[in-house]
Amino acid sequence: MPITCTPAEAATLVRPVDRIGFGLGPANPDAFLSALGERDDWEDLVFGGALLLNYYDVLTKPGVSYRCGFFGPAERILFSQGHRIEHVPGGFRQFAPILERFAPRIMVAQATPPDAEGRVNRSLHYGATRPELLRAGRDPDRLLIIETNPNLPRTRSYLPEFDNTIPVELIDVLVEADGEPFSLQDPLPDARDSAIAGHALGFVADGATLQTGIGTIPTIVASELAAGSLGGFGIHSEMFTTGLMELHLAGKVSNAGKGIFDGVSVTTFALGSAALYRWLDSNDVAFMDVAVVNDPTTISRNAKLVSINGALSVDLYGQVVADTIDGHQISGVGGHEDFVAGAELQQDAHSLICLRSTVDVDGVEVSRIVGALPEGSVVSTPRHHTGVVVTEFGVAELTGLTVRERAHALVDVAHPDHRPALREAADRLGSR
Repeated sequence: MPITCTPAEAATLVRPVDRIGFGLGPANPDAFLSALGERDDWEDLVFGGALLLNYYDVLTKPGVSYRCGFFGPAERILFSQGHRIEHVPGGFRQFAPILERFAPRIMVAQATPPDAEGRVNRSLHYGATRPELLRAGRDPDRLLIIETNPNLPRTRSYLPEFDNTIPVELIDVLVEADGEPFSLQDPLPDARDSAIAGHALGFVADGATLQTGIGTIPTIVASELAAGSLGGFGIHSEMFTTGLMELHLAGKVSNAGKGIFDGVSVTTFALGSAALYRWLDSNDVAFMDVAVVNDPTTISRNAKLVSINGALSVDLYGQVVADTIDGHQISGVGGHEDFVAGAELQQDAHSLICLRSTVDVDGVEVSRIVGALPEGSVVSTPRHHTGVVVTEFGVAELTGLTVRERAHALVDVAHPDHRPALREAADRLGSR
């Protein structure tokens, strides 16, 4: 049976030379990671994980490094300060084998306190880490540290093969904490975002299965659908958001005709408001392994799928840059390519890449639709997966078009000020 201790006591169990693995965002034990910052004796402490939801002092210490699969604000700040933060490229489905190769001695996660059956519930995150958590718990030479928090909701998977709990007897250390879960607030939209969302809404029909990413445009889409006349929606989304909860509360979600996992909304992690977390407690959302949720062939089996994601720029070939700017890591691949690819396997499905047509760079308006990606650009989604690109100026449906036709379709949704130069570039594509 595990020992029960404070975060500070658990931090003493980490060796000066050690490896710690963790999952993405809401999987991460805040109090334990914070307590590690009180120590200064690190020689070679290496973390492997993704998307921190707090700034942890331990990552600023000499002798500490962090191998990160998905950058968020904390990673960007730590990297800009010169700390040892390096990106490990990989989609969300690849996190499990990457973590297994990393072979951390210590695996950590947060969960609810044990229930009457002696199991902790991993709450807001299933993701890709459960196999490695179980391996660490079964190995006498490794440590499984679980931080329990009574403020976390208990979530369910509904299907036995997607159990999101861990038996207490596998846990080496239970850390008791009581902080409030991280609350994500959506940014305020502007007129351009509303116009993009309006175009995106045109692809949603009664009974559509929805996948929404993070950000303003998916939030507007969910709010408009909640207030509109359409309904009978299904949910199959890597991330479960506050907007998707609002769709449920509006009575718009039935999950009746998806064709796979009918009857339940499907996700692999949740991130949003405190109200979302309260609502998720024992509610009808199935948390499943990302290897299933993000599998393009599984995604494609959902009826009338509409996948809504963002991008930073798109070139005239349809190549999407979504996680880097000028070679600087901004986020990560996550499930972006999986949902784009899955949606492109069926006639009744649509993958929408949504972005504003321009961005202000040092007072200069720069087009996000570009003739060619600058040297050093990192493509998140290849051209052959990109189906629909949406800006405030309209919709470019690319599937089935030639190289030159795709380019001109993208020019037509670029900002008018940039179209002449882009049109010249489009005329040259596919001519050799």
